[in-house]
Amino acid sequence: MRFFIVITSIITVISVIYKWRYRIMNTVLAVSFLRRMAVAVSMKMPAIRAKILPGFFNNQSA
Repeated sequence: MRFFIVITSIITVISVIYKWRYRIMNTVLAVSFLRRMAVAVSMKMPAIRAKILPGFFNNQSA
């Protein structure tokens, strides 16, 4: 019975986080320290950095 309650609680928490993921992300990123940490961590990931950085240095707009 306890196992069932734990599994049900975990599934409920995951579904609530998924449903409100953008609201949670906006709330967390509203704090400047957390936003700075998120950017620093994401820029250390090569896949994300490879997708974002070329857009900053693209001179196609006149």
